[in-house]
Amino acid sequence: MNAEDLLGDIAFYYEDRLRQFGATAAGVDWKDEASQTLRFDQLLKLVADPAASVIDFGCGAGALLGHMRRMGFSGAYRGLDISADMIGAASSRYADETQAVFEVGAVPSAEADYAAASGIFNVRLDIGDDLWRSHVLATLARMDRAGRRGFAFNCLTSYGDADLMKDYLFYADPCFYFDLCKRMYSRHVALLHDYGLYEFTIIVRKD
Repeated sequence: MNAEDLLGDIAFYYEDRLRQFGATAAGVDWKDEASQTLRFDQLLKLVADPAASVIDFGCGAGALLGHMRRMGFSGAYRGLDISADMIGAASSRYADETQAVFEVGAVPSAEADYAAASGIFNVRLDIGDDLWRSHVLATLARMDRAGRRGFAFNCLTSYGDADLMKDYLFYADPCFYFDLCKRMYSRHVALLHDYGLYEFTIIVRKD
């Protein structure tokens, strides 16, 4: 399977969720709005300046933008998603948002102060560990290039309960990704694994 096929399968999965549940937390495969908000709060610990610009990798229907505005963030926002349907939903939802741009793809057309990604590494379907891990690493490299001042992402944790884990989901080793980010991207890396969900968030701040 090549990268294009991989992304196509993932886009189809999320488009089916969007058709079933609309522009909601369930529409991007989260349990509920409360857990989605909690994830956003962890990611936004990256953004030191409320007027900073942000690229949202895998933006879905743009829920992070809405949360940012409610929390007082006023900077420019660029939403990026591999699903054209998701971008269509986000564009319609935020048609009056003058500081937001939405685009289809895996690589943003411009940089920003920060890059963030929520949940984009979780659903791997029947893709093997090695190929999916290569996809994760390639995406982190793109996020590093896109976020001038840093980037943040979350993953399901390999420290979860084995009997609750599902075959089509990817459970990452938080220590591996912390070490990777420290070695490759910055001396200033935070690992958040204490906010009550079976996942972790990594924050990378650049000098």
